Amino acid sequence: MPTRTNRRVWIYVLLFVLTAINYVDRINLSVASKSIAAAYHLSPGALGLLFSSFSWTYLLCLVPLGVLADAWGTRLTTAASIIVWSASSMLTGAASNFSTLVLTRLGLGIGEAASFPTGLRAVREWAPFRERGVATAALNAGSYAGPAFGAVFVAWLITLVGWRGSFVLTALLGFVWVAFWLAFYQQPQKARWLTPQERRTILSERDGEEAAPAQDGGKGSLRALLRCRSMWGVALTQGCGVYSQYLFLTWLPNYLQTAKHLEVMSSGWYTALPYSIAVVLTLLLSRLSDRLMTGTSARSGARRTYVIVSMLLSSFVLLTPFVDAMWQVEVLLTIAITFVATGLGMNFTLMSDLLRTPGAAAKAFSILVLGGNVFALFAPIVTGFVVQITGSFTWAFVIAGVLLVAGAIFSFTMTRDPISAEPDAPAPVLEHEPSASAV
Repeated sequence: MPTRTNRRVWIYVLLFVLTAINYVDRINLSVASKSIAAAYHLSPGALGLLFSSFSWTYLLCLVPLGVLADAWGTRLTTAASIIVWSASSMLTGAASNFSTLVLTRLGLGIGEAASFPTGLRAVREWAPFRERGVATAALNAGSYAGPAFGAVFVAWLITLVGWRGSFVLTALLGFVWVAFWLAFYQQPQKARWLTPQERRTILSERDGEEAAPAQDGGKGSLRALLRCRSMWGVALTQGCGVYSQYLFLTWLPNYLQTAKHLEVMSSGWYTALPYSIAVVLTLLLSRLSDRLMTGTSARSGARRTYVIVSMLLSSFVLLTPFVDAMWQVEVLLTIAITFVATGLGMNFTLMSDLLRTPGAAAKAFSILVLGGNVFALFAPIVTGFVVQITGSFTWAFVIAGVLLVAGAIFSFTMTRDPISAEPDAPAPVLEHEPSASAV
């Protein structure tokens, strides 16, 4: 339980629940996909397009909403976004045909586009550097807790009230959350429920004990961020990992139902197990990375080591089609989902470590999430047509595994410089890091 000296943990809890609800509303369609496909006579290719439609508006709105978050602040932007996406999710239950289903998913994409840029901005505002990894992991772990809980909860709702009712009931979670958010969230400087000692700790340690003062003379420019090689490196790494994340998110329940012949409720349990284990392990691994970091090593990008190792371990997903027993499938899925979650969380934290312009945090994180979701846009479509053409999921998993290896390569070669949004600032020099801490 949080004490008088670490009440900031409640912020991490709120962020965890935020992304958990976010992903419950995303996986709802995946769990209901077999019922929806039967109702509207959809082919695997059409189903892949429906899965992907969320990403169309999500991608378009990421950077504009990142800019808006830097202007409006974390509190208001986050509240507005969850109201929009919860309303859109609720309307999915009222959709009368394929076209209206797509429209509601487009609305969901608009609302959810702000959640990661604002959530990561909140971490930058609230987390001392020694907690940055676990705070980011809490935010990211919600995206795995959501499917873990949602796969079973939505499957149960579908058996109880049908797929339409499931969208209405899960959307209510977002409206409840936003009430807590508006009542509770402020920047540390304004949060009256913090003790003076904890406020000083947060404000003095956000950029590392050994760090020079961060550049933050203004909000910074998108053009300057896009000139940074490391910005491109973390974005490409994110994309390679998010491809697998969306493969699991959109197609895993369907894979278990069609390729492994499981009933809806059974597929929900088998989906939930690897996601649940991933939530616990990614938090533990991220906490370990925090304990091994110093201010200097974090700011110099030493956390890329954990990104690279996680990406390589998660590439075990390509072995999934070559095993038959369900326990073997579950072991491989657990390894893959755990290390995709860990790698993506570490990659978020790596960018925060490298960022020298905190006032541009939402812009920078929106570029990072945009990089990830360009790949997410294609994951459900490519998977749908691969399954339709080949009649199996083999190549879908192989493609994901190859991309994860590519992500490790991008991180190794392209994330070695600081990231600044100052348009006229000279190229920053990376601090020296202990040789044992980096790849």
